[in-house]
Amino acid sequence: MPGQILARGVCRHLLSHGFVTVEELVPAPGLRVDVMAIGPKGEIWIVECKSNRSDFITDRKWQSYLKWADRFFWAVDADFPVDLLPDGTGLILADGYDAEILRMGADMPLAGARRKVMLTKFARHAALRLQGLRAPGVRVGGTIAP
Repeated sequence: MPGQILARGVCRHLLSHGFVTVEELVPAPGLRVDVMAIGPKGEIWIVECKSNRSDFITDRKWQSYLKWADRFFWAVDADFPVDLLPDGTGLILADGYDAEILRMGADMPLAGARRKVMLTKFARHAALRLQGLRAPGVRVGGTIAP
């Protein structure tokens, strides 16, 4: 899928800046971010990958993601009409192999309690993914590990 290809390039690029990433994390019921990244100083970024104009226009949830990260970014490919993207949000140009941060998102530091919640969600999400790789099909809390 095009969004997953963009996410791959974003994750590879962010790792080169010392960020670790997970894909498809649920910060709150009804929300699922494409990429969540934690930086070397504990900063939390959310990156939403948009593969085309209609994918962006039909996304009605993106503003709900802002309260779950210190910075918010869009990741798009070279053909995306970037003039659609709102001011104050970050912009990453990506493909399946790498990416480039063209514009930083506004810095909106999380409150300490929310940061703790997100760091815990990130850690659990990453650990469940690892467990799913090591023991496919094992049930964790009533669900099969991803």
